[in-house]
Amino acid sequence: QVQVVESGGGLVQAGGSLRLSCAASGSIFRISTVGWYRQAPGKQRELVAGITAGGSTDYADSVKGRFTISKDNAKNTLDLQMNSLKPEDTAVYYCNVQPSIDTDYWGQGTQVTVSS
Repeated sequence: QVQVVESGGGLVQAGGSLRLSCAASGSIFRISTVGWYRQAPGKQRELVAGITAGGSTDYADSVKGRFTISKDNAKNTLDLQMNSLKPEDTAVYYCNVQPSIDTDYWGQGTQVTVSS
């Protein structure tokens, strides 16, 4: 069983920055599509940013130009640099690791709160 652990959440003022990190057990990042999702109270979980095994990135329109996703295959880590944070970015952020079409793993989530 792959373990996925997020860290780096917290409370920040609007306009500030946070960096989220995700670490996974096992050497699966190299073959996986990995990404960050978030879920705000009363809303569905949504994709924030993702990277395919080949290195292609995708971002939600709401975070383009503010967030940057990066991964280190050797260390099995995934980071999300979040700049110019807005109150609407407040959510629980989850790391997802998908090594195949029918298998994926989720972390427990980390809370990000942006105060206005």
